[in-house]
Amino acid sequence: MAGSVNKVILIGNLGADPEVRNLPSGGKVVNLRLATTESWRDRNTGERKEKTEWHRVVIFNEGIGKVAEQYLKKGAKVYLEGQLQTRKWEDQGGQERYSTEVVLQNFNATLTMLDGRAEGEGGGYGAGASSGGFSGPPAEPRSQQQNRRPAPAANFDAGNDDIPF
Repeated sequence: MAGSVNKVILIGNLGADPEVRNLPSGGKVVNLRLATTESWRDRNTGERKEKTEWHRVVIFNEGIGKVAEQYLKKGAKVYLEGQLQTRKWEDQGGQERYSTEVVLQNFNATLTMLDGRAEGEGGGYGAGASSGGFSGPPAEPRSQQQNRRPAPAANFDAGNDDIPF
């Protein structure tokens, strides 16, 4: 049996525009603040309740970082897959601090825009990146695929074909 798994899957909304920093090596790091909210109805009062968790997301993957930088804005709904990492650092007062973050790097990372809004506004296509690639526009919902009629066949005369092969 495999030893262990470190995988995080989150669907949520960005709390701020992505923060992009340039590294001395010439690469970029993109930081996101992602909110996930769960809601439920209280059994005793019937009142609707919500709980929001904030997640720090760090993108080291060049392709995914580029998509995040270009297309993500505050409020954008995203699906992401990454790994949990805790890092130790020292604050200005010399105290040791720890930060746990969701890290997207290498080939085990995915970022997909879910709301289909380009630049955080209405219209446009959603963007996605998996292992640094761009996945393009989102797939058409299945209900629209089933209701679509096939396009009529084009009328052409096979005997008048000018194709040289």
